[in-house]
Amino acid sequence: MFVQVVKGKTSDPAALRRRMDEWRDSVHPSVKGYLGGTAGVSDDGTFIAFARFADEAAAAANNANPAQQAWYEGTRPLFDGEPTFRESTDVSLLFDGGADEATFVQVMEGTVTDRARLQQLETAEMIEQLRAARPDLLGSLRVWFDDGRYAEAAYFTSEEDARKGESSADFSGPQDEYMSLFPDMTFVDLRAPQLIGPS
Repeated sequence: MFVQVVKGKTSDPAALRRRMDEWRDSVHPSVKGYLGGTAGVSDDGTFIAFARFADEAAAAANNANPAQQAWYEGTRPLFDGEPTFRESTDVSLLFDGGADEATFVQVMEGTVTDRARLQQLETAEMIEQLRAARPDLLGSLRVWFDDGRYAEAAYFTSEEDARKGESSADFSGPQDEYMSLFPDMTFVDLRAPQLIGPS
């Protein structure tokens, strides 16, 4: 899997949402190797999108598509400054990864201090404990970049369910050590995520 992560600021989230709807209707059907995507704007105007492709070649073909280029040129003025683009083939999935039935998506970004230890802690047993303790969590997609940096999208049944799960989950896994590996985690809440399935 090859994932592109786009992030920027907008002063017109409604217009940007309409442009994403236009992409879904006009460009998306012709994109080869597109596995799905997640996009949204937080309350402070932060836009973030995860676009999943079968491989880097499929993403490059989409970037070169005249319809994609025209759509982006029409969308770029909606950003306050230039958005950032990051991409990677180093991807980790929790449960089944992205979930199109989610109504709330939380994006986490930061640095992991010890990825090897993180992978030791993320055992099958721990994942099953988490699944049982957090039925509100449908899955997540973690994209790794250089120097231990990552961007992760977590998919929830609803924001209400997610907040309840945060405060009441009976999870016996090594939470303290696990969370200590994410020292600078930041959050972007997408309360109206746009979830686009494969083409």
